[in-house]
Order: sequence, then C-alpha cells, then structure tokens
Amino acid sequence: MTSDQAPVLWPFISPPGLPPTGAQMGIDQLSGGSFYADPLGWVLRDDVPVTNPNIFAFGKPGRGKSATLKAFILRMMDFGYRTLIVGDPKDEYEKLCRALGVEPFAIGHGLSTRINPLAFGPLGAGWENLPAAEAQRRAAIVFGRWLTLVRGLVGSQRIGEARVPFGPTDEVVVKSALQYLTGYTHGQSRLQEVTIPQLWQLLDNPTDELVAQCRYESTRHFLDETRILRDALGQLVSGALAGLFDDHTSIDVDWAAPIQSLSLSRLEPLGEEAVGIALTCLNSWGRGMREMAQPGDLRIVVRDESWKQLRLGPEAVKSFDADLRLSRRDGDIQFAVAHKPSDLLSAGDAGSQAVAIAKDLLPRADIRILHGQDLAVASELERLLGLGPIAQNLVTGWGMQGKGRALWCVGEQMYKVQTVLHPLELDLTFTNDAIESAA
Repeated sequence: MTSDQAPVLWPFISPPGLPPTGAQMGIDQLSGGSFYADPLGWVLRDDVPVTNPNIFAFGKPGRGKSATLKAFILRMMDFGYRTLIVGDPKDEYEKLCRALGVEPFAIGHGLSTRINPLAFGPLGAGWENLPAAEAQRRAAIVFGRWLTLVRGLVGSQRIGEARVPFGPTDEVVVKSALQYLTGYTHGQSRLQEVTIPQLWQLLDNPTDELVAQCRYESTRHFLDETRILRDALGQLVSGALAGLFDDHTSIDVDWAAPIQSLSLSRLEPLGEEAVGIALTCLNSWGRGMREMAQPGDLRIVVRDESWKQLRLGPEAVKSFDADLRLSRRDGDIQFAVAHKPSDLLSAGDAGSQAVAIAKDLLPRADIRILHGQDLAVASELERLLGLGPIAQNLVTGWGMQGKGRALWCVGEQMYKVQTVLHPLELDLTFTNDAIESAA
C-alpha cells in the first residue's frame, strides 16, 4: 500500500515530526525524540496543519493538566512570551506568580481590587489627537466589545427557567446610552470612562435626548419597554458581585512583567454562576487591554475553568467565541482548560442555541491536549473530537497510568507525549497542597 493509505491501518506509526522550536515539553513516546510546542510558529508553517494557535486542554483532575500548562508558560518565557491569567478560580497560579516576583491581584469582597469591564483600555489613549477615520474605527471596536459584554451579562440573568432576552432594540438602547455617557454622541475630543452603575442609572433616569434617539414616544414608554433590561443591569450592581466590577479599575497592571494573574477563589462561596459572571467581566477587560498590543508583544492568555462562563447562556458563549477568534490578530495564544469535552456542551439544554455555538468552539482551537480520562468519557472523544478507538484507548488507558501523559492533537496529527518536569518545576506546579496537609 502507499504511504497515504498505511496510516488508516496503522494510525500510530509516528506522524511527521514537528520542528524543534518553542517549548521543549517532554518525550514523544512514538518517535523517542523530544517534543516541542510552538503554537504561533506552527501557524506560520505550511507543513504543520494548524491555522490558529489556540489550545484546549482536557483531562480528569489529577492527570497533570495544570503542570503541563505551567511548564508551557515557564518555558515559553525564554521566547519572549508573557502570561495573563484572566481569572484563577482556585488560586493555582499564585505560587508561580510569586516565584517570578509578581504579586497576583485578588478579587473579592472587602479587598481593594476593582476591575472596570467597561474600561477603554489602550484604545482610549490620545483620542483627542486621532484623525476622524481612526477615531471611528476605534469607537466601533470599543462599543462592540462593550455590547458583547453587556449582552452576556444581561443574558446570564433568568426569568424562571428562561434567560433574559437581549434583542436588537436592547442593543440600540445600550449602545446609545454608552455613546451618550462617554461623550461620543456630542463629538467630545476626550471621552469619559463609563461604569456599569452609570449605565444603569442613565437607563433608569433617561434624558429626553436619549429617549428621542432611541425612538420612544415618551419617557414612560422608554421605561416600560426597558424594564427587564434595567432590572437585569440592576442585579449586577446590587447582587452578589456588588462592589467588584462596578467602579473604575483600581490596579495598575505592569504589562512588562512575565506574568499577571487575577485570583477569584474568594468568590467560590458565591456559587458557580457568580464566578462565571466574574470570568465574563475579566475576559472583556483582558480583551480590551490587548486591543493595541504592539508587534512582538506575545501573550499566553489562560482561561481556567472556562466551562463556568459557558454555563451563563448563549451570549456568554458568543463572548468566549469572540476571544478565540481574535488570537491571530493579537498574537495571543488562548489556552482554555476544562475537565472533558462535554463541559463545553453544559452551556444549555440539548439542541439549544448555546450548545450549538459551544460545539463550534472546538474548531477554534487547532491544538488539543488530551490528558487521562475515565472510560466513560471515551464516547465523547469519538463524538466530539473524532478520535478513533486506538486514540481513545491511549487517553483512557496509557494516559491514566501516569501524570503528565497526554495525546497532543496538532491539527490532524497526533503525538503521544510524556511531559517532563524539572525538580524546581515540580514544586511550582504542585496543586495538592491542601490534600497533602490533611493527610
């Protein structure tokens, strides 16, 4: 048979070797050589079947997902990459941050850290000196990001079992209000930063100009038609996350530091939905901070426990999808971590719009790292990822027999990799401190 037919019967004959560039992660068990990971470098090569640098890592807890991710972060620093952890729900990255001389930012009630998800970010700098065309271009990006955020936050609220709707009319109202608050409506040369409470207060007490711009007959007509929208925004201001994302950002992030992390463990008692909303706010803020990234400012953006954001409904899924789509433009590697592929489908009921969108997230990441899984997950590996029986057996068998073992899917090519950690990395990547101290 020909060489293109042989892999059908012997699919784990070693695939074409990847170039020795990027982070040296460990041993390729099929070829016996070293395995290197270089997502952005792979995108630039015609001989590697990768069109985007995003990574999804799946695996049962305790199989080495965090250790592999942290090793990747550390080793890519030698090539100029910095890391942004947009929400660390379990404080897994605090030890790593402190080892690199960076104090992570902790978000929680009673703490001083505030994050404004409606911050302009770098796009707001020097607005008064911009040519009209550039100002309009930036305005389209900023207001688009804000609308995506507000749509996701409003859609995370419920009326009984149904999500709060956010239709075209709501979009017009929110966009008009944001343009009014920033001064964009009146052509101001210096725009004002807006917060969610300011948006809510304007909608609760609309000006005649805003009512007319949104094409309502009267203020009473405006208030009647926007009641659900205003109540949903009000819950964000006065609900469980009050005081955390409803004021101007209080931290000064050093973007030249090797790593920055925003810790969310203090929000765990508030429940998964509160953490999911916090992740949505942080993702929008992080996207804004990267919208004017300079060429060569390479960043690994870590999205841990991403499934908690996806469970907020279709609008939150769309927001996550938007982040993945921007990776090529910004030079970022989006690294999302979950337990199993079906976590993405927990965005809604079977057959729902949210699940359909979430299923389409998988192709947004051409690189998948599959750590050990129980046999019960084997059907998911076939149904959602298209893995054959030999690959499934590797994930549910070999992958469960040791930590750091994973099947790396680089486009259509598969590599059986054992991550190798330096003794110093073992301490930085250890995540069972609480269990060990109780033993």
